[in-house]
Amino acid sequence: MVDVNGTGEDAAMDGELERVRPIPRISIQAFCETEAVAEAVEQAAADRRMVKAHLRVHMGGIRAAAEHYASAPTPNLVMLESRVGAPQLLEDLEALADVCDPGSKVVIIGHTNDVTLYRELIRRGISEYLVSPVSMGDILSVIANLFVAPDAEPLGRTLAFVGAKGGVGSSTIAHNVAWSISQLFSTDVVLADLDLPFGTANINFDQDPPQGIAEAIFSADRMDDVFLDRLLTKCTDHLSLLAAPSILDRTYDFSADAFNPLIETAQRGAPIVVLDVPHTWNEWTKTVLALSDEIVITATPDLPNLRNAKNLVEMLKRMRPNDRSPRLILNQLAIPKRPEISSFEFAEPLEMEPLAEIAFDPAVFGAAANNGRMIGETDPKHSAVEAFHRVAHAITGRGEAKRAKRASPFDLFTRLRRRQPALAAKNG
Repeated sequence: MVDVNGTGEDAAMDGELERVRPIPRISIQAFCETEAVAEAVEQAAADRRMVKAHLRVHMGGIRAAAEHYASAPTPNLVMLESRVGAPQLLEDLEALADVCDPGSKVVIIGHTNDVTLYRELIRRGISEYLVSPVSMGDILSVIANLFVAPDAEPLGRTLAFVGAKGGVGSSTIAHNVAWSISQLFSTDVVLADLDLPFGTANINFDQDPPQGIAEAIFSADRMDDVFLDRLLTKCTDHLSLLAAPSILDRTYDFSADAFNPLIETAQRGAPIVVLDVPHTWNEWTKTVLALSDEIVITATPDLPNLRNAKNLVEMLKRMRPNDRSPRLILNQLAIPKRPEISSFEFAEPLEMEPLAEIAFDPAVFGAAANNGRMIGETDPKHSAVEAFHRVAHAITGRGEAKRAKRASPFDLFTRLRRRQPALAAKNG
């Protein structure tokens, strides 16, 4: 029995929902008596974890359900709200039992916090009893507990990186953060380059695999753990790459759920799945972002990026009302002679603070790209490495790394110039 005292939603948003596994393809019908419970159920129905399930909400409670199922089959799960006391509730359930299929699970949402009633309901085969008020998180949790095997392997977290505009360095950041996660936590990471025609992960990691993500997508009917393992390329002890073919001998038009089998299989095999999502807007990229656990938007500080980032944030918040807002990384800062919007002015309309700010440094980033190495391998003390580590801590939930002062590649030269007069005076 779950007794909610108004704190359920807060607790859910603080981490309860992150532990709820995706709900399988089941049918659910809810018969509610109050608008508050109906609203909580409808919010649960809109959650990304319920994308495979089909949920309908009716008003009317147990008696309305009994009338409905007298001429209709019952779904996998029936959720019933009742405001009556124990004797009347048990009587109403007797009438429902005559028309309810034996294989259907039943959850009661009552208004009486009564342990004796709870035990009697469980004895009669009711799957769970919730005490109103209930939150969207309570609804999702009880459905997951009933239909997700308790001994099932935990699913890996999906971390999606996308640019607010082309050329902002989202792929570079995705690759470096994936590398940082694997190095910092000795955690297995799968990096999937979803930009099939123009992906750069194979170049950035100096790999030339004969197979990769194209085979995974075009052979979705064969997708399982063994097949995926054959397609992965080992980059480090804990980082595996699913590379894009990066060729133009065919077009790549996909359905909305084309990448779902691949991502779900990767989640079963690795604790962290990093998705390098191309800067396009179509059904499949929209679906990938909507279903990801964390989203990181990379932008450079100019007006087109601000407009695009704002549109992305607003759309993703509407699509994912029960999830954390997307994270923001400001990249390629302090390009000489280029006017740019300040970090504060960029972040204020988005109502978020940048998770990291990375200065423009073409020498180090170019050398890393040309040599097929990560920044942490090319220059371990570079300020960007600390930024990648900070992002890795935040989006994996391993605790926020200490935030560093925004770095500039010109800081060293500035300090040297300041020291020269003092040295000259001392030597004079």
